[in-house]
Amino acid sequence: MSRSVRDVGGLLRMLDEIFPSPQPFWDGFYADRDRDVPFFVTEPDENLVSYVDDGVLKPGRALDLGCGPGRNAMHLAATGFDVDAVDLSATAIAWARERAPEIRFRHGDAFTLDLAGPYDLIYDSGCFHHLPPHRRISYLDLVDRLLAPGGHLAMTCFVTGADNTGTELPDADLYRRGDLRGGLAYGPDELRAIFADLTPVEIRPMRAQPPESPTFGADFLQAALFRR
Repeated sequence: MSRSVRDVGGLLRMLDEIFPSPQPFWDGFYADRDRDVPFFVTEPDENLVSYVDDGVLKPGRALDLGCGPGRNAMHLAATGFDVDAVDLSATAIAWARERAPEIRFRHGDAFTLDLAGPYDLIYDSGCFHHLPPHRRISYLDLVDRLLAPGGHLAMTCFVTGADNTGTELPDADLYRRGDLRGGLAYGPDELRAIFADLTPVEIRPMRAQPPESPTFGADFLQAALFRR
């Protein structure tokens, strides 16, 4: 059937076909655990640690989107959160379950999984910036459905102006090329506009951390915290 679009879901699925499926890439990415990848460490993000230590985020139900091998989910669980963690890569989830079998790690697409909110915290370390532009609609819908009143959305993502990280090409150019160029960079004002239904608490550069630090931080990322 060549005329398959009859609703927003059909349109989103059609646009998905412009870009290669990301799952094989991420399964291969996580297959070699000895690769020199900054976030293959066990240390949690410095911004997440600061929010919890400062009492901005208080223990409750948390959803870790794009959890990878589970380092941030592990920190949330260790500080009293009841954690659900999701990743598209089965390889990443297998690694995460080895690290922390007590956490509910789930393999699949967060937009289609049956996730039972509400969550007091939705945490995203590097998932949002790998989404094609049309899937921001799905992301905002997920946040609207699952984030509790008074809850927080916290994330790290590529920042504009950094070298050798996310692309700053306009959205339309990504569809013309059929390529997300390794991820999308966002400026602080763009994040405020996208998440206009939430109250921005903080948007700042992530603080780079030395190798011996108990937390992870890289200067090509930014940290953002929003409250519902």
